[in-house]
Amino acid sequence: MKWSTLLPLFLLPAAFAATKDKDAVRQQLIDLAAKGNGLIKLDSKTFDLLTLPNRDWSASIQFTALDRRRRCAPCKEFDPSWNAVAKAWSTTPKEHRNTHFFGTLDFDEGQTVFQKLGLASAPLVYVYPAAEGPRQHPNGKTAPSKYDFSNGFEAEPLAVHLSNHTPIPIPYRAPIDWARWVTVISGLLGFALTLRFISPILKSRWTWAAITVLVSLTMTGGFMFTRIRGVPYTGPDGSWIAGGYQNQYGQEVQVVALIYGTLAFAFLMLTMIVPYQTSPARQRMQIYLWSAVILLIYSVLVTLFRVKNRGYPFKLLL
Repeated sequence: MKWSTLLPLFLLPAAFAATKDKDAVRQQLIDLAAKGNGLIKLDSKTFDLLTLPNRDWSASIQFTALDRRRRCAPCKEFDPSWNAVAKAWSTTPKEHRNTHFFGTLDFDEGQTVFQKLGLASAPLVYVYPAAEGPRQHPNGKTAPSKYDFSNGFEAEPLAVHLSNHTPIPIPYRAPIDWARWVTVISGLLGFALTLRFISPILKSRWTWAAITVLVSLTMTGGFMFTRIRGVPYTGPDGSWIAGGYQNQYGQEVQVVALIYGTLAFAFLMLTMIVPYQTSPARQRMQIYLWSAVILLIYSVLVTLFRVKNRGYPFKLLL
């Protein structure tokens, strides 16, 4: 009998022992995951168990530094998302749950592992594929892959990515954002109460008349001209009047609108209010007042026109 035919018989006990040890390690990992609500708190020893060279399970491992002395703000920000995804995985059927494990290795619990892997920052997430068995990588790859944090520290994109490495998708569902709903509901109630009290104002024709007049004056002042061209509010030297008909500053819109609004109001007073005054003396005083306002504001308007059109020879009072 040739020795080559007897060799498998000698190797059979060793293979059986390795399988037995691997099953024992799997059971230990299952117990640790159940104890940690789906998450295994790792140290250097349990990390080696989770990443056995002959493992037929896969693992997602978070490398972090949560101790206050480490001052790792991103670690604290990402940790709740990691725990939520691990907890969601713990709700899957055990035939799938027991083929992929979630672990967390803190720097203070596994410094030797950090040094061995050459890790100099945290947090990091490595996904170790199965090295043997039906879930082995098609290309025989056993080296871990690294999670890209370009999507931020949110749990949902993390669960979507890790689902590519688990036997079934991770059943993660984002929790209800109660603070957001309370804010929305409070805002709607506040808007309803405000609308109830201001509805008489909104229904008044004078409100809409005032809005119409203000919009008309703003547009007459050249608001759209300045918005389309993106002109500055004032000039480089602080001036608010731009020379020429094709130039205008943002502050000039306000001045022109104020001038035209004042003139319109003065004419409105002369035509609609003054004629109905019962006292001759009061009527005469208001005529003088609003006539003086018109004369003065027109003088300002002509002065503005002279500045825009340099060389204009005429003026009124100013």
